[in-house]
Amino acid sequence: MKKYGLVFQILLGLIAGIIIGALFYGSPAVNTYLKPLGDMFIRLIKMIVVPIVMSTLIVGVAGVGDVKKLGRLGGKTILYFEVITTIAIIFGLLAANLVQPGLGVDMSRLSKSDISKYVATTEAAQSHSLVDTLVNIIPVNVIDAMAKGDMLAIIFFSVIFGLGLSHLGDKGKPVLHFFQVVAETMFVVTNMIMRFAPIGVFALIGTTVSKFGVASLIPLGKLAITVYVTMFLFLVMVLGTVSGYAGVNIFSLLRYLKEELLLAYSTASSETVLPRIMEKMERLGCPKAITSFVIPTGYSFNLDGSTLYQAIAALFIAQMYGIEMPLSAQITLTLVLMVTSKGIAGVPGVSFVVLLATLGSVGIPLEGLAFIAGIDRVLDMARTVVNVVGNSVASLVITKWEGQLKPDLARQQLKSAA
Repeated sequence: MKKYGLVFQILLGLIAGIIIGALFYGSPAVNTYLKPLGDMFIRLIKMIVVPIVMSTLIVGVAGVGDVKKLGRLGGKTILYFEVITTIAIIFGLLAANLVQPGLGVDMSRLSKSDISKYVATTEAAQSHSLVDTLVNIIPVNVIDAMAKGDMLAIIFFSVIFGLGLSHLGDKGKPVLHFFQVVAETMFVVTNMIMRFAPIGVFALIGTTVSKFGVASLIPLGKLAITVYVTMFLFLVMVLGTVSGYAGVNIFSLLRYLKEELLLAYSTASSETVLPRIMEKMERLGCPKAITSFVIPTGYSFNLDGSTLYQAIAALFIAQMYGIEMPLSAQITLTLVLMVTSKGIAGVPGVSFVVLLATLGSVGIPLEGLAFIAGIDRVLDMARTVVNVVGNSVASLVITKWEGQLKPDLARQQLKSAA
């Protein structure tokens, strides 16, 4: 298999997983033997995310060493995230209004899935405001934040530590060198773990298909097609325009990130590709200080695919129940999603929890989510890809805004990688 590229190997694992899952649909043997392999791969990725983010961010911030520059970088980043995610919500609402995927759906043909695990966290999510998120960014105990994988708290500590390190001058160089070596080592470890990716993808997809079955897609096929087509159009039209503004062709960028996007799609997890996305965007000319800040922060604040999906799902459920959603209600939905999608960053099953915390505010029945929970994994795969591309484009734009992007260098790198 070594003579074949990683893309081919992952694609082979994806296809094999679908076949095995379909053949052994409902079999407990798949869950017994395959699920542990998928869980091991996800755990391997989670194991390296924190040290990579910390080490690269500390090195990047220490290299900048200017509080004003970092403050400007943070302000531009948050502004960009808010604008793009709002556009994603509006894009999703437009698609749902035009296609109306929930119209004429026979709910008697749909099976309900258990969403109690999401409901259990909704009450906490509803009381967890954007202000609470800002307060909780500051960790009481950084070791505890690292153990929990609280990315925003880890980012905050790393920025403060990097600033402090930069003020030490020559005395801080040994510590800075230590984190440089840690970062380089962790990227080597990442490449080692990626060799296990095809097996991890095979196990994860096989387990999913054997649990839900291909037939579960049929009653909700219109919703699935609407989500996928809208995601593609958003990626090309919106992210393509923004990427073009930064001087990079979106299709060239997609080819450049093909391995990471296929892996993100197969695993439905942005974390699996975070280290490699950071590394690849640095090769395009984005400084370490920007990639190590923008990309990890984006996984909490710039979930373009997730917010777009939430808008479509909300209107789908309303249409399924025959509930009229006038313009005023959709504006309210947009405003609520703008807040809730940021206010509960890091909550497991974030898309479902956001919807549970949002639907009630516009009079949409919460139990409608139980009908679409069965195909959520398939939809999650698409929105994960858009999330990853969105954060990659964000690093290009912020680099351009900081006056550090070299489009010719980026295009040369993209051409050589094609």
